[in-house]
Amino acid sequence: MSTPVKEQYIIDRDGNKTGIILSIEQYEQMLEDLHDLAIVAERRSEQPVSLAKMQEWLKEDGTL
Repeated sequence: MSTPVKEQYIIDRDGNKTGIILSIEQYEQMLEDLHDLAIVAERRSEQPVSLAKMQEWLKEDGTL
């Protein structure tokens, strides 16, 4: 099990945060989260599907 790594900030001479250093794991998780949010935004106008309908589609598709 890996130890959680905290982000490190790059600061200017006045103490203002100007950048950040992330672990590869944190960076990859952030990219995955951004991708998920992009998909949600793209599908925002779609109508919801009932559980029963989704199960029917998955059975027809052979997934269930």
